[in-house]
Amino acid sequence: MNPLTGKVTSVEEMLEVMRNKPEIMAGVTYWHTIPAKDARTVLFPAGLHSKIRTALVARGIGNLYTHQGEAFERALAGDHVVTVTPTASGKTLCYNLPVIQKIIEDDSARALYLFPTKALAQDQVTELQKLVDIMGVDIKSSTYDGDTPVTARQAIRNAGHIVVTNPDMLHQAILPLHTKWVKLFENLKYVVIDEVHSYRGVFGSHVANVIRRLKRICRFYGSNPQFICASATIANPREHTERLIGEHVSLVDNNGAPSGDKHFVFYNPPVVNEQLGIRKSSVLEARKIAGLLLGSGIQTIVFARSRVRVELLLTYLQELVRGELGSKSIRGYRGGYLPMQRREIERGLRSGEIRGVVSTNALELGIDIGQLQACVLCGYPGTIASTWQQAGRAGRRKESSLTVLVASSGTLDQYVIQHPRFFFERPPEEARISPDNLIILVDHVKCAAYELPFEADEKFGDESLVDILDYLAEEKVLHAVDNRWYWMEQSFPAQGISLRSAAQENFVIIDMTNGSRVIGEVDRFSAPTLIHEEAIYIHEGVQYQVEKLDYEEKKAFVREVSVDYYTDANLAVQLKVLHVNKEEVREGLERQFGEVTINAQATIFKKIRLRTHENIGSGPIRLPEEELHTSSYWFSFEDSVTEKFSANDLQFALLGIANVLVHIAPLYLMCDPFDIRVVPQVRALHNKKPTIFFYDRYPGGVGLSEHLYEIHGELLDQAKQIITSCSCLSGCPACVGPIEEVGLLGKKLALDLLSSSI
Repeated sequence: MNPLTGKVTSVEEMLEVMRNKPEIMAGVTYWHTIPAKDARTVLFPAGLHSKIRTALVARGIGNLYTHQGEAFERALAGDHVVTVTPTASGKTLCYNLPVIQKIIEDDSARALYLFPTKALAQDQVTELQKLVDIMGVDIKSSTYDGDTPVTARQAIRNAGHIVVTNPDMLHQAILPLHTKWVKLFENLKYVVIDEVHSYRGVFGSHVANVIRRLKRICRFYGSNPQFICASATIANPREHTERLIGEHVSLVDNNGAPSGDKHFVFYNPPVVNEQLGIRKSSVLEARKIAGLLLGSGIQTIVFARSRVRVELLLTYLQELVRGELGSKSIRGYRGGYLPMQRREIERGLRSGEIRGVVSTNALELGIDIGQLQACVLCGYPGTIASTWQQAGRAGRRKESSLTVLVASSGTLDQYVIQHPRFFFERPPEEARISPDNLIILVDHVKCAAYELPFEADEKFGDESLVDILDYLAEEKVLHAVDNRWYWMEQSFPAQGISLRSAAQENFVIIDMTNGSRVIGEVDRFSAPTLIHEEAIYIHEGVQYQVEKLDYEEKKAFVREVSVDYYTDANLAVQLKVLHVNKEEVREGLERQFGEVTINAQATIFKKIRLRTHENIGSGPIRLPEEELHTSSYWFSFEDSVTEKFSANDLQFALLGIANVLVHIAPLYLMCDPFDIRVVPQVRALHNKKPTIFFYDRYPGGVGLSEHLYEIHGELLDQAKQIITSCSCLSGCPACVGPIEEVGLLGKKLALDLLSSSI
């Protein structure tokens, strides 16, 4: 410990401080230490160019990690490659080495790098340029995104050896204008895709179609690029990458990178009501632990699952450290922030000027934010893969690191915190995409037709392309002549299609306090619950009240306020079955998978006091109903099972089971908990039976509910185990839900209904 400042000087000292604090250790349910690991290296491959060897040695790299060496050899052999190793293991060299080698050997060769965000792209160009500068060779690498000056764009198109961009820019500004990029597409040797695990769900389904369009244009110009991909650890890296790029890939996963000691602490907030199973707020406990770390001089990142939690924690932590560190030393970071703010925060973290950051999963990806020492997770991130990614942001350069997972009272959090072996011994989840989702596919067929006419024998995914082309011709979007389909509208289709959402429009948030400025945006599905009129929208720790929501123009007008509460909205959902695609009937229970329509309407909002989190008021929300056509899996209980339940008891039993299932479904899906929703119906409209529905919260669905249909038995077994093992008397947030929701017998009723049908 530094005798002048009284602050600890290392993570090891911080660990001792924590171990000597009874109020911290009382909540620690498990302390797991992953010992330091030495590097495993190989000599530079025989085929590596001498200039690259010299440059690596000049940067202090005398040999390669085992995975770097293997990835280089596989790439030189002509394989499509995906390298899967943890955060900060040097995956960058896995693709930079073969790309630089090819350009040294052939100056006309070109490469295209894809990163999921602009920040990552800019990071990588800086890293690449350092190596190229040492080599003294003329390799031009440039980012091409929305921030690229117009004056520089032509030079990049004509002379850029390595074009670094993101899927959104490729989709909207490169592929549709391919005639300006002839030199790139004629000579494209490599396509690099980093952070492959992030391309899942709707985003990944869109990107798979963008890659189909990219390969189609490459074929037109006579090139056949090789794909080199990199991913954090997921359960199905080869299968996922192959589905994403439509090619067979070689898997490289023999990680040789070193790492320091990693301390992973599971922390369960104290119980404040034993009968009801209610625990102290995870937000308040995360504040306590993060405050201890920051106050002791440990540079810390705090992850929270929602933008509201990020802003609450940021407000609390800035108050805690205002006198000592200054509130600007603690910053927030999330998707709704504008790009300039995010770049400023990243620079501050690297320089050490910013001592703490509170983030959504926006900082989960490998953006260079320097050498953080500790990570606090406010609530389980939802997947094993995301948890390891977030924990990996601390201790990135061989030093010891600390991660504290602070559990909420929710079912999923309590399951993970009470079953540490599940977390540490189970492999990460699978990444899932559905590129042939009809809504997404049709959008990209339009984009592809704008780029090049379609021929009758072309393939574009697994669906019947001719049927889609004929449909678009009937809609007067395409024109068919001699078995070719031409784009015939004046509009530019890619501009109206967002890769990040199946719904295209985002709402912008405009601050009217002093003039008029855009401070953020939210997606269409979140708008009714986050930015309804009178909602409190928190941004960078500042509170704003929504004065007007212009639903038609997709704009929310807000004004800065200072109040002691935040808002939370309720959503009423109606569901109707349209079509059954799969079904299976067993004694007592029928399960089905098919298409449904969802009608959702925000009804009321609650005002929740800061710090105490008590309900202090409510108000109505007056917004139009949203309709969603999507895929769903559901199961219905037969009369022989439910006849012993009264209507009231049956309602509580179904609600209790649904409350468990909505939290454990993400255990089997690599998705955000809000991507899959659960709706119980005492009397379903289509079969008049008690039914529980899961549905994908995206138009057309992206395969989430279909996977749950396949693992139906395992899902119900897990639900029964959670309810049985919970220590509460009648129900609590850690199992079937609080007594106020499910009644005094909710736990028993849910267990009886499950037991009679499994």
